[in-house]
This record gives sequence, C-alpha cells and structure tokens, in this order.
Amino acid sequence: MNAARGSLARGQSFAGKRVTVMGLGLQGGGVEVVRHMARAGAAVTVTDLRPAEKLAESLRAIAEFDVSLVLGEHRALDFTEADVVVANPAVAPSNPLLAAARGAGVLVTSEMALFLEACPARVVLITGTQGKSSTTNAAAQLLASAGQRVHVGGNIGHALLGDIGSMHAEDIAVVEISSYQLEALPPDFGPCARVAAVCVTNVLADHIERHGTVAAYEAAKRRILELAGDETTLVLSGEDACVSVWSPARGRVVRVHATQPRDGELNIADGVFRLGREVLGRVADLRLPGAFQRENMLAALGLARALGASAQRLSESIAQVRGLEHRLQDLGVFAGHRVWDNAVSTTPDSTLSALRALGRPPTLLCGGQAKNLSLGELAAQARTLAARVITFGVSNEMLADAFRGADVETHVAGSVEDAVQLAFASMARGEELLFSPACASFDAYRNFSDRARAFRAALPRAAQT
Repeated sequence: MNAARGSLARGQSFAGKRVTVMGLGLQGGGVEVVRHMARAGAAVTVTDLRPAEKLAESLRAIAEFDVSLVLGEHRALDFTEADVVVANPAVAPSNPLLAAARGAGVLVTSEMALFLEACPARVVLITGTQGKSSTTNAAAQLLASAGQRVHVGGNIGHALLGDIGSMHAEDIAVVEISSYQLEALPPDFGPCARVAAVCVTNVLADHIERHGTVAAYEAAKRRILELAGDETTLVLSGEDACVSVWSPARGRVVRVHATQPRDGELNIADGVFRLGREVLGRVADLRLPGAFQRENMLAALGLARALGASAQRLSESIAQVRGLEHRLQDLGVFAGHRVWDNAVSTTPDSTLSALRALGRPPTLLCGGQAKNLSLGELAAQARTLAARVITFGVSNEMLADAFRGADVETHVAGSVEDAVQLAFASMARGEELLFSPACASFDAYRNFSDRARAFRAALPRAAQT
C-alpha cells in the first residue's frame, strides 16, 4: 500500500495521485472537489450515474480541467485502482463500491473532510435536526457585525472547498454540517485543530431512510464531537432529550437552556439573552418570529461570544439579523390572507414548531413524500393549532387519514398548485395560510426550495379566483 492510501494525512499532497470523484452532482460540492484535486495535480476521474445532459451545468464548471468522465455508470476499477475516492455525501458509506475501495486499501473521503483539512480559517460547525440553518445564518451575521471576516457554507448551500484560497487565519468559516456529511467523514477523522466552536441544536427523528434507525442517526450527529479539540467551545442543547446527555471527551461545554434557565449557561430570562449573568441582548429586539428562533438566536449568540464578539456589540446587532427564506417567512397578504412560507419543513416536528409559533390557527398545507416518521403528535396538536389541513403529493391520502383520525378538518389535493387553490376557496375571512409540508419534496421536486417556488408561484392566481 502506498502512502496516499488508507488515511488522510495532514498536509498530504495529491499531486500525481489517482483520484475518483463519485457523484459530480448538481449542488457544487462535486465540482469544487474536482477543481481542488485537479489544481493539486491529481489525475481525476469523475463518475456519476446520471448522463451528461443531466449534469450539463456541473460539467461546464469543470470544462477547463483535464479529467476523465465516466457517466451513466460506475466501474469497479475506478474505485479499487484509485489512490483516493471522494464520495458525494448522498452516497451511503455502506455502498458496495465504497466498501470495495476500502477493502483495496483506498482512502475514501469527502468534500467536507478535504475542506476541514485544508481550511486556514477558524471554523464553527453547526448541526441539528431543526434550526441548524437558522443558527448558522444568525451566527454568521452576528460575527460579521462584530467586525469579523466571515465565510458561510456547507449544507446551507455553498461548498467552501473552493474558497480556501481566499481565507486567512483570522477569518471565520461558519459551516452547517448535516448527518450525511458527518457520516461521510473517514472513520478516524478528527479532532481538527481549526475547529474553534461546535453547536448542536437538537437531535430528533429524521432521515431514517438513510440511517436505518434513530440510534444510527444520532450516532452520525454525535460524530461532530470527534472534531472538537481541547480548546473548542461546544454549544449544546441542555433541553433536547438526546443532546442534553452527551458528554464530550474534549472541549469546553456551554449548554443552551432557552426555557429552563440554569446558572452559568446560555439562558433566556427576564426578556434578555444571557450567558451566565452576562447580558447578550434583548429578546424584544429579535425580528424573527417563533419561539424556536429565540432558541436559535441564543445558540448563535453563544457561538459569537465564544469567537470573541463583545456582549455590547452582540446586543446592538440582534435587531439587524435577517432570517433565511422559507423559515416561517412572512410573504405578505394575498386576498386578505396572510401567508407564511415554512417550506424548509420536511418533518412533522418542524411543522408542529411552526404551528406553535403562529398566533392563531391557520389553514395548513402539508404533503409530498412522507418519511418513516410518526404523525401522531402533529395530527393531535393540529386539532387546536390549525383551522384545517390540506394535503397534497404522493402521500396525500395517508396524511389525510392521520389528520382525520385526530378529528381535524382535512381536504385532499393532488399538487401544490391544487392545494393552494383549495386553500383560498376554503379559508374564512382574515384567516392565515401556512405552507409547512412535513414531508420530503422528492415525489415531484428536486429539493424543498423548488417546491417552495411552486407554492409561491401559485399564490397570485389562487388569490384572484
């Protein structure tokens, strides 16, 4: 076995190495891996099950590099005869081709591992079932307001591997990291010297179709603890049933107690955000709706404080933090009905959080491709938190049965557009509309944001009828 195989050495050179990139993809991660490896002097093979026409945009982005393309299929020799395989995180580590590569002594790694190895900046890593994107967004804005040079990326939608050439040691990379990305790290990966802070918002049931069990999903999330060093600050939920019992082997732990104040921890008490007795700002200054956004802001404040932002500057910055699209976003009033876009919701828990955040029961639109998750609590709570429910997509009848079983007024539509039309025909004067699918989008859309665009496009027409 040569030195390039088996493990990812610190500062390892890829010059002259045979590198297979499994899954060029459409989101930019695979493209940045190809560019990174080609610039490092590696002999790169790109293999993807999709044909060239489906990958046209990504292929244009790597056209300047001399790479081998194997499209529409995967060949075993591209895995077993490589020095390094960089797999898209959508590919499970148990994939037979990846298993064959490991069996041949080939290093199997990921874009995130390459980034963490090469990143010169200080790194903040944020994960969780709910709230990770909003916490990432808020932390980045708070740090930027405090005068830091910030880079934002990861699972939130931007591959940071291509940005490392413009990063400096004093910069901060705020990175959302998913369970897929954590699971895709090499088994012996970590701790990482540049990881200054880690945050876990919560761990609820999700992605069972990938991980198999809730326990396996939790184990993937727990891998974030392995990336922490002795000097890392770990901002961990003190109220989530899963995360609250985690005991990291390294780093300094700060717990988030948004509803049950504890001495010395991150708290919300007497209308202010606090770290111990230190005031970090007023809750009333937060412009983002929902109790869950207060929890996200509290964690973000803790991260920014750990990275050196002053309490006074943080307090002054809270009012300027703007939320991400599709996170209980107020779209305005259509035909007398205020409309809320919570399209990021792909689980029943996240839809329930959105319902609890609104002041009065809305008409709820939910549907798509249901995950293997319980609908019991959402259906039961919808009796008082929703005026009615309209289901859509491939799981519309199954969802409708759950809500009707809880004695909730329920209507069934085929598509998102049909559901919007039916909602405007059903709502009472002044009633609000909440789009919070509680299901995956893959029955009809590439991702949740594509589905959100379909919802938004349907609003004007439905409001006029």
